[in-house]
Amino acid sequence: MAHVKENERSLDNRDATSAVTETLGDDSCAALNENDSKTSDMPEEFYCTSGGLAAALRSVASSQLWNLIGFSVPPSSFLSMYSQESASQLNSSSMHLEVNTLQEEYLPKYESEYINVSVPLYQEYWMNSVRKDLHRAKQKGLSELVASIHLPGLKTPPPSGPSSASSPSDQQVKSYALWQELPQAKDLLNSLTAREIQLQEAMFELIVSEASYQKSLVVAVNVFQCSAELKQTLSRVEHHALFSNLKEVCRVSERFLQDLESHLKQDVVMSQAGDIVLNHQKSFQQVYVPYITNMMYQEALITRLLYSNKKFALILKKLEKDPLCQRQTLKSFLILPFQRITRMTLLLENILKRVGGLCLNVSHVKEAIEAVRKIVTECDRNVQQMKSTEFLVCLHKFVDFRSVKSIPLITRGRHMLQEGPLKQLILGGNHKVSVVSRKDVYIHLFNDLLLLSLKSGQRFIVQDHALFPANVHAEGIKTEIFGLPPDSFLLHLTKNHNKSSTSIILAARTRLEKETWIKRLSSDSKNEMP
Repeated sequence: MAHVKENERSLDNRDATSAVTETLGDDSCAALNENDSKTSDMPEEFYCTSGGLAAALRSVASSQLWNLIGFSVPPSSFLSMYSQESASQLNSSSMHLEVNTLQEEYLPKYESEYINVSVPLYQEYWMNSVRKDLHRAKQKGLSELVASIHLPGLKTPPPSGPSSASSPSDQQVKSYALWQELPQAKDLLNSLTAREIQLQEAMFELIVSEASYQKSLVVAVNVFQCSAELKQTLSRVEHHALFSNLKEVCRVSERFLQDLESHLKQDVVMSQAGDIVLNHQKSFQQVYVPYITNMMYQEALITRLLYSNKKFALILKKLEKDPLCQRQTLKSFLILPFQRITRMTLLLENILKRVGGLCLNVSHVKEAIEAVRKIVTECDRNVQQMKSTEFLVCLHKFVDFRSVKSIPLITRGRHMLQEGPLKQLILGGNHKVSVVSRKDVYIHLFNDLLLLSLKSGQRFIVQDHALFPANVHAEGIKTEIFGLPPDSFLLHLTKNHNKSSTSIILAARTRLEKETWIKRLSSDSKNEMP
């Protein structure tokens, strides 16, 4: 049995500090500081805000957004606000009563007319597809595959490359996955060319894979989300955070599968796969964007619960042994929506590849591909924003304005562009002898703000700040005239924290670092995402 566990373990298993999408003032941030038990040190990886969707998800341990009451909330901060409520729930007398093991079972309103019970769970289908892609890559080179799996951000298991020409062709899948084995298709085989049959197989794979996906979603909802035992071990907030809008994703998948099969029933020679995807574009966007954004904190929560909630760990282990799960883990079920929406693009591309030069009128496939890509892009953007705000929430704990006028650090839309240590050079001496002294300085450059600080242990003592890019500019200087290191440059703050103009000389460690800083500090990067 194929597993996605190995892919999932590529995700970092650290507790994630949450993303807070609303602008927070000092009072709110102070509350976060008081409620967060992990203020002693700041993980170095919080300083990496680049990478996009895949990177963000893997670096935050593929968790889930806390999409409650209209804004995001962190596992460590938000949940601690409810610690007394959670404790009372977990320790209440009801926990000592016999647990009601009856589940609020999710019953699909539609069952496939074409795909029988032998369809595997989507985890197995997905891994079979990955194997085929890797086999094709060995024969044709890695360039196409690498290009196809690059998302500027999702660090969960990457989507695999386009399916092979004879899409599900391995023996394990052959019995259920071929269009040409449908009773109503067999009489048409002699009237279609080999390429036309391949096109039908490519469109039928969209149906087969959706049926597999739907099967796994129903298992995820019924075995885990609807489990009364599991629910008893969690607070209401934790349960919501763990499963988010999974039921809604399941319903959307069910309706999509129904429409695909209705089209097949009307005409076994299919032509409207692209149209059907476009018809479901809005519902895809409504469920996949929040779910994938919510994945930011999902695994972090699971990891924390496994270590801190023994009852949760025991019941989860028991549920994962359910025969319906086929030895798949909860994590492998929770990652399914991400795997599906990214793979859907590749399935549509495979259809488009088969269309060229054929007389069959297969419409709107290109538009469908673009529509799904836009959804993935929106997920990418949202995850990046969550990642950036999470970074700000964590950084805020370690920034000390002290004698400098304090400003709100956690602001909607703010994200890190570049940060790192430099040397501030201070010229001294007299007309005969010049003396250059050095002082460590640390720069945090955001898309709208520059902070100059002294780093003391884990804390940053702010020395100055200015709005960026309006009041910040950097330029090179003739270092030999002043006897300065060759990697020195001049930083101008036309209006700093006390509304005055100031300039300082900074020295980088290398020429490349110097050029990078000058370019960053002198550019209009206000609207750039990292």
